[in-house]
Parts: sequence; structure tokens; C-alpha cells
Amino acid sequence: MLEKTFISLKNVVLIIGVLFITTTTYSQTKEEENAIMVLARPNPNNKMMLRWGPTTPRAFRRLNKYGYKLVRYTISVSGQTLSKPIQENLGTFKPADPLEWQKIIETNNNAAIMAQSIFGESFNVEGVGTLQGIINMSQEQEQRFTWALYVADQDFEVAKLAGLGFEDVNIKSTEKYVYKVFPLVPKEEMLIKDGGVFVGLQDYQALPKPLDLAAIFNDQQVMLNWNYAIHKQEYNSYFVERSEDGINFKTLNKLPYTTLNSGGRVDTKRIYYVDSITNNKKYFYRVKGRTPFGELSPPSDVISGEGKKVLPYVPKISTKEIINEEKSVILEWKFLEEGNDFIKGFELNRSDKANGIYQTVIKNISPKSRKIRYDNLKPTNYFTITAVGKEGNSRDSYPVLVQPIDSIPPVKPVGLKGEVDSLGVVTLSWKANAELDMLGYRVFRGNNQKEEYTQITVSPHQATKFYDSVSVKSLNDKVYYKIVAVDQRYNMSKYSDVLVLDKPDFIAPSDPVITSYEVKDKKVLLKWANSSSTDVIKHEVYRKVRDSINWNLIATVPKDSLNPDYTEWQDTNIDGGNDYNYVIKAVDDSGLVSKNEAGITIQVPRFELLSGIRNFGSYVDKTNSFIELFWRVTDEKSIAELMLYKEVKGKKMSLLRVMPSSFKRIVDEDIKPNNIYTYIIRPVFIDGSLGQIKRLEVKY
Repeated sequence: MLEKTFISLKNVVLIIGVLFITTTTYSQTKEEENAIMVLARPNPNNKMMLRWGPTTPRAFRRLNKYGYKLVRYTISVSGQTLSKPIQENLGTFKPADPLEWQKIIETNNNAAIMAQSIFGESFNVEGVGTLQGIINMSQEQEQRFTWALYVADQDFEVAKLAGLGFEDVNIKSTEKYVYKVFPLVPKEEMLIKDGGVFVGLQDYQALPKPLDLAAIFNDQQVMLNWNYAIHKQEYNSYFVERSEDGINFKTLNKLPYTTLNSGGRVDTKRIYYVDSITNNKKYFYRVKGRTPFGELSPPSDVISGEGKKVLPYVPKISTKEIINEEKSVILEWKFLEEGNDFIKGFELNRSDKANGIYQTVIKNISPKSRKIRYDNLKPTNYFTITAVGKEGNSRDSYPVLVQPIDSIPPVKPVGLKGEVDSLGVVTLSWKANAELDMLGYRVFRGNNQKEEYTQITVSPHQATKFYDSVSVKSLNDKVYYKIVAVDQRYNMSKYSDVLVLDKPDFIAPSDPVITSYEVKDKKVLLKWANSSSTDVIKHEVYRKVRDSINWNLIATVPKDSLNPDYTEWQDTNIDGGNDYNYVIKAVDDSGLVSKNEAGITIQVPRFELLSGIRNFGSYVDKTNSFIELFWRVTDEKSIAELMLYKEVKGKKMSLLRVMPSSFKRIVDEDIKPNNIYTYIIRPVFIDGSLGQIKRLEVKY
């Protein structure tokens, strides 16, 4: 029963498929890699939405049979990278059983198309001959694959049912994950590369609103169009909403609207929608984008207008001739003779700007006239001819510029400003030039201040707002813009002042490196090579005593204090006899800190020697011919040994004996009368440092 249901959908899918193939071509002119691509979208309701899909029809067919395996790896917790990621299998996925599809295909067209793509008997017309049959089979697989991924993008619930989506609700805001999707197809049957994505709840960003909605109101219809290229990574379809009061809006399209619906119009940046309306009634429109996960964006800006009954004949100014020393002009226009019976006559209109307010300068021109003279020319003149309809409807010609000889360029544009959002969308704006013959502006962009700028407008841009997009993952942390004004004679102004915009910064600055140090005068002098990143605003000096856990910030060196390449800094707050660890970190203007953790260890000697010995004295026994030396040790446990030196006056001092710290006295019998002996005793501490010397002079 289910198989017959799927087969009955065949004709519907084929009819839609013909339209799809005429507008979107799936081509494999070269061998494509069989792989799995993965998308992820954090949700503020503490869940992660995942979508994946194969890259080729062959892989799609195999994976439908064997399925996918989803694995989550916890990479970091509270900003700390784990030494070993925590792995968790989230399950295996493949298309649901046909009985599950049968429950929803009658009410969900997307489910019906997906089921036909996976289970249907046929997806193409029959061919003739073996070669034609192979070609048809290849086309059938491409159509199944293309339509399956298309409806998966349009309906997240259908994607999950087809084994192409999952919602992970067991996640934490303090963790970041790598989700990997592995193919379960045996490798001997087909090699398919797994796919993955690195994401956490902290990566959530609110959806942007659709941009640049425009409308053309005509007789009983309006053509809407908007820029979908800027947000094509976020939205794959749209909903159009209409209101008659500007407050209460209703959705016009029940099904998501995509570029497939644009009536064959080829435009890499804009999408079109046509709505039928009643003339002489004001309507309001806005659009909302929809993500592959079924989320709706905030509404676009609202645009409004009215439809008007249109006269079927339109005048067109064909020639213009300036006479009378550039003061007068003779205008001629074309208008079909059969249209004379539908109009009362013509009117000549003039304006200082092409899109400005036109004033009628000559009225009641005969319906049969096709030529008129105007004698009050200004430096810049825009003229239109209006065919005045008998039923109150009129048609204007396109404006034409009449301008005496002009070689003076517009003034330099001013007020250029802009911003870059977190997705890399650039919004530029500037003050409009006051010249009456303005044609538009040319926008130039540079990635470096000293490089040659590239023009990014194909033709003069007429508005004073411009949208661009830049990569936020590049190493350049800034982007540069400048504009020129262009008049109707294509005279170009001087460049505007350069606008420097900071890109959203996701890249930490490069590491500064300690190059040398010196311990002198109870100070540690550090010298380091500065971070090479251009957006660094300061360097921070961190210190800890060896074996300590915590680093302490002890100094901040702002950018103004930095030398071009190297920086020196002195640590004056140190204690002798300690080992200190130092590390220098760079901080950029986005608050990102360099990643370096390894520093340098510096041994600081004691500034003053410890005593260790006191009460160093002597006893002379001339009867028995010896000198007894005695002393006291202040801390026997901290002293490793005692070194005793002896000097006979007039001779060099030499080491007499090395003794353990437990010794308190010694007898020197190697003496002779009438001599002066000098004794020095010095402790050696367990850490290897030497103590203060004690000197004693003895006459014998």
C-alpha cells in the first residue's frame, strides 16, 4: 500500500523537478569526493540542532541503506581544554521505516517528496537503449539526491525523519563540543569521508533581519525584491508578509519561498516576489528568513506603496538639441499615434535631480505634438514628458538630462562611516552630495592601508547606503573603504577620506617572547620581543614563585610605552633567594589574550648573606703548644658543613679543615712561637649558599 502511495507522487515530483533542473543545475563535471557535510545551530533553549548530508548521489544511496553514526566529543569545560576529550555516542541514523512516512505524507508535501526520493520506484522518464538507460539512471539518482537535500533544508522535522538531523538536548553552556558524523557504509563498498563541526552554546548569535527590501508598484500588482546573498549562509527560504494598516501582517506564502520561485530571473544577489493588489490602496510589506533548522528571523524593514491603473501608451523623449547659446533646448519625443485618442495632451516637467520633485513647466501641449522648446535652462536639467490620460491616469517618460557643457567634477564625498557585524556584514553610509547632476558613487575597498584599493561597485551606486561582506576569519583585523562621487558626465570627484573599520576579532594576538634578563641591584630586568599583531593595546607581565599554582599580574605596559620591536621592564619587588617564573602576554583591542603559557624561570640570589656562626673565639695554651678555637652554630639543621681557613702572617691563607655542622671546637697544634695566626670560619648551607665569614686573629 505504501509503495503505491509513493508511486502516485511520481508525476508531481517529476513536474516540479523539471522546473528545478531549469533553474538549478547539479553537475559533476569532475569526480567529486564522497563526504558528509555537517551544520550546527546553537539554540538558546539549551539544545544543539544538527544537520548533515552527503555530497554525492552515490553516497546518498549507500548511506540511506547503511546509515550514519553521530559521536559527540567534549573538548573544553569552562574555557579549559581537556587533555582527553570525553566521547559519547549519540546514536545511529537512517531513514525511518516506510510505515512512519505513511503517517505524514498525506499532510506534508516535503515528507512526500523525501519519501519518494528514498523509497519510490522511479524518478525519471524511460530511456531507449542501454546507453540511454544508463544516462537516465544517473539523472534519476541526481534528482533523488537533489530533491532530498532540498526538502531537508526546508523542513527540519522531515530531515530528522530521513536520518539527516538531530537535536542534542543534553549539553551545557560551559562546554564546547566536536560533533562528528561517520558513515556506516562498509569501506570495501565505498569510501566516504566523515564530517564534523566544532560548536558550543556560547556560539549562539541572534538571527539578523533580511536586508534591502525594495518594491515596484504597478497596475494591480507589486514586485518585491530583496538581497538574499548577504545572508545566504543563514537563510534558505523566506516568508512574505502583507498588511493593510502597517500593524497587522499576514503571511502570503504558505510554503517557504526560495530562488526557485523567482520566475526564471537570474540574479546572484536578489530574490523576487510578485503579489496581486487592488489599485489606489496602500499596502505594507516585510519578509522573514528561515534557517535550515526551521527558525524564523526578525522581520525586515517595512516598505509600502499603492498600485495605479496604467495608461497603455508611454511617451519617450528621443532627441534633445541645445540652442540659443546654451540657454534653450528643443525636445522631441515618441508616442504611438493610436494613443492620441486616450490622452488629453502632454505636459513638460523639469527637476534639478533625476529622482527629485518635477514641476510642470509647460501645460496643455496638443495630443498631436511631438516637439517643444524650453527657454530657461539651468546648469543641470532633468526633463520628462507626461501623457495626460482622459481617465485620470497618466504616464511619464523616463527623465533625460539636459546640461550645458560641464567639466567640473562633484566635490569630495564626506561623512563616510560604517560598521561590521559579527557575521562580517558591512554597512556603509555617507552624506549625499548637493550637486544637481549627480549620477552616483563608486565604492572602493582595501584589506591593507597601503595596498591598491579595489572597486566593488559595478556601476555608480545611487544610494548613500551600501552593504558589503568580508571574511571575519582572515588575519587582517581591519578593512578600509573610500568612495568617489560621479556626475552625469562621468566627472569623478576626489576620493573621500579613508574609513577604517575593525573586523570582529576572533583571533588571539601572537605571543610576545622573553629574549633576555638580568638580575642586578636587587632588581630583575626583563627584555622581550613584542607581539607582532597590529591590534595589540598592551602587554601584561605575570609572575609566580616557582612551584606556586597561581600567576599574579604584576605590571601592565600600554601600547604607548612599547618600543617598535622590543620592550624592557624592571621588577623591583623581589626577595633574594627565590626562583621566579615570568610570562608576558599580549592583549588586543577586542580583549583577546595571547595563548602563551610557558615562561622563563629566573634564580634570584640572596641579597644579604646569612650568619650561621656566632661567638667565634680562641684559647692559647703555650705550655702544651696549641690553640683551641670554639664557636656556636645558630641553626645546625640548615647548615651542611663548616669551612675553616688559616693564615700565617706574611703567607697565603689556606683551607685548614672542612667539618660537619655538629662541630663546636677544634685544636690547632701546628703552631710556632712568635707568630700571628688569622682564622676564618664560614658556614655552607644546605641549599648551597654561603654564609657570612667570621674572622679571628690570634698571637702565639
